[in-house]
Amino acid sequence: MEIASYNNNWSYPTNVRVGAGRLQELGKCCRQLGMQAPLLITDPGLASLPIVEQALQVCRDAGLQVGLFSAVKGNPTGTNVLDGVAALKAGNHDGVIAFGGGSAIDAAKTVALVAHQEISLWEARNPANVDASRMLPVVAVPTTAGTGSEVGNAAVITDEENHTKRIIFHPRMLPATVILDPELTLGLPPKLTAATGMDALAHNLEAFLAPTYHPMAEGIALEGMRLVREYLPRAVRNGQDIDARLQMLVASSMGATAFQRGLGAIHAVSHSVGALYDSHHGLLNAIVMPYVLQMNRPAIEAETARAARYLGLPHTDFNGLLDWVLDLRAELELPHTLAEIGVDDSRADLIGEMSVKDVTSRTNARQLDAGEYRQLFLNALTGKL
Repeated sequence: MEIASYNNNWSYPTNVRVGAGRLQELGKCCRQLGMQAPLLITDPGLASLPIVEQALQVCRDAGLQVGLFSAVKGNPTGTNVLDGVAALKAGNHDGVIAFGGGSAIDAAKTVALVAHQEISLWEARNPANVDASRMLPVVAVPTTAGTGSEVGNAAVITDEENHTKRIIFHPRMLPATVILDPELTLGLPPKLTAATGMDALAHNLEAFLAPTYHPMAEGIALEGMRLVREYLPRAVRNGQDIDARLQMLVASSMGATAFQRGLGAIHAVSHSVGALYDSHHGLLNAIVMPYVLQMNRPAIEAETARAARYLGLPHTDFNGLLDWVLDLRAELELPHTLAEIGVDDSRADLIGEMSVKDVTSRTNARQLDAGEYRQLFLNALTGKL
């Protein structure tokens, strides 16, 4: 199956290739984009696994001079990006393969963006500063089903000096080709499958609840939530369930497509906590999610009832949706509080201030001030619903 989504900023469509075994097309995809010597960017955990060597060999078999860079943290940093740029230039690479979870893909997209610019990394946060003609093409190959970064035109990179997660955006950051091959996700452990799957849910849920007008994104978000409801427990129970793995990849891409409508306080708090505690983004979203729903309740009663009806929940009101989120999280054996993953209250004020400044807070279902974000964080820390 191939889905072509035309992006007017490129002279070619963004092509999504879906199905088991599609990794074998990686070399051809690179060649179609004019690459002769791509740099495959991934993370250290994946770099030693057979699927990375398989990807490299597919490229070699296609006659490509492929390189490998894997120094990317779970929360990618500016240093990771600059090191990737250095590796790309040292190997005379002419394109990028973004291979892995959201962290690797975000780092890879940013390397392709800034490698040949004459500005600093953080200056590239303003698209007007970027010379689009100098950007390199990207083929994205996700190995987790969560962030949907493979179909996004932004990346989240940690500014180590300021302990802040910064969003780098440019229309042409959208990868030219995406390969959704569920076979690449079969080795993902249950805990990571659960955490990344809840990230996909967070994207779809917050996109659905955002107070902006985008009916197409709204519809995509609803269906993305349905796929998570049906297939995430299956993927966690049986990691070899190829259909569940495929459907979660689709749900992940749908979430990232839908959240052009906006995100909200789940991500505002998760970005802040993640920057300070270097915690897994999907896991943070899973923990924070019900507390944000409760905080936003006055503004989302009607929307959550509509979602509950679409999802076929036993109770089609706000409580029905909240109970489903809590039950799903418990079924997946994910933590209920931030305290359970080593977060403390020593920086509660700072997290409140950081969260209200986070760009995702702008499209939360209701506008919260720094004090409310502080309280939201403390609720998630202590389990106060």
